Amino acid sequence: MLDAVALILLIRHAVTDQTGERLYGRSDGVHLSEQGRADAEALAERLRKVPIHGLYVSPMERCRETAEPIARGRRVRPKVVRDLNEVDYGDWTGRSFAALRRTKMWRRVRSSPSSARFPGGESLLEVQQRVVRAIEEVAGRHRGGTAALVTHGDVVRLALAHFAGIHLDLFQRLEAFTASVTAIDVGDGMPRILRVNATGGLEDLAPRRVGRKMRG
Repeated sequence: MLDAVALILLIRHAVTDQTGERLYGRSDGVHLSEQGRADAEALAERLRKVPIHGLYVSPMERCRETAEPIARGRRVRPKVVRDLNEVDYGDWTGRSFAALRRTKMWRRVRSSPSSARFPGGESLLEVQQRVVRAIEEVAGRHRGGTAALVTHGDVVRLALAHFAGIHLDLFQRLEAFTASVTAIDVGDGMPRILRVNATGGLEDLAPRRVGRKMRG
């Protein structure tokens, strides 16, 4: 039933000065850049007409900073959920992508991510399991409503792969740009993916719970 469904908005944090250069992972002190702060404000404006009944964030500063403009003017405050945290990249944390691409482990992560564990860190399967658990818990709290979850690129892609029924080894075919929104109906039945990696208008996600027509 439609009223048993929660609309889950998976949001990747806005850009930082280090995005795309280093695998900063769970390093402390990584904040949004000036462009990232502007992008977070623009994201909040894109979501302005979408009622949000719950706002959940990764513990990382860049996610909390992305959530702040979304919360502004709403009767909701960001709640930190540890299962939304960035991948624990272990010994890879802080290394440049240029250096990582020369390692054997990089090739394994690219070719068979379901069997990969970052040295001193998590496996991607563990990451997928914890984020799906977090999403399902949030969906259970917000049936008939909308919850926004601000997290990280790989976390979004791993969650999307699960709900789309895509094998973990293929999750890198999916994308999640900074400040993008992926929208999924999650409930008792089959999940429905409404938007993937959206960086444009989101007005059509405004009140739509009851009486929505099925798409032919």
